[in-house]
Amino acid sequence: MAAALRVDFYFGAEHRLHYACRVVRKARSAGKTMLAYARDADRLARFDAALWTFSALDFLPHVYAATPLAERTPIVLSLDIATAPARELLLNLDDEAPADFARWFGRFERVIEVVSQDESDRAAARARFKRYRESGLAPNTIQVGAE
Repeated sequence: MAAALRVDFYFGAEHRLHYACRVVRKARSAGKTMLAYARDADRLARFDAALWTFSALDFLPHVYAATPLAERTPIVLSLDIATAPARELLLNLDDEAPADFARWFGRFERVIEVVSQDESDRAAARARFKRYRESGLAPNTIQVGAE
């Protein structure tokens, strides 16, 4: 695994997917490319819709990984991280750390985890945090509203 990989957990978001849209907007304003990943097709579809509707003033070009435009689009959504195109940032919207992440995390500079105030979401995030730490990574924590 790349030693320079940075993992950031944003804790305390009022709504996980809405805050994730803010993270994507900030990344795009910095010129970064991003892969948004979740195994739950419904969650990814809700995130897709949220990217279109969360701000009337922002256009965040995004497509699903299986579309022909994926290679040229800065924001890609995928249900399968192993076959998705590499991007600078990985936004993990799944409840678990991706399977076998040590094998392919080197494709990213940074992994971003958004955690809502919901207790079940916080518990799942603690398990992901622990898993990353046990693999030798040093996850950072950022309290939403304090960044």
